[in-house]
Amino acid sequence: MNVRYRVDLGQIERTELRALLNGGKHVSRMLKRAQSLLAADAGASDEEIARSVGVGGSTVYRTNDASWKVIWSAR
Repeated sequence: MNVRYRVDLGQIERTELRALLNGGKHVSRMLKRAQSLLAADAGASDEEIARSVGVGGSTVYRTNDASWKVIWSAR
């Protein structure tokens, strides 16, 4: 299993990401990143995430790297 970065979401972050996925109109890129973060938090490997979300491995890598909290909090 190839997991480059471990993602540990808090309950509030998980709730916000799920709410983002469940309603409204959002940019596709943001939705795919939310799906990627939730899958990484669940322990999926980068390859599994890329395949299930429909993005490339580099997108998963960039989304799930150590700076994801900075990106998320800046939204």
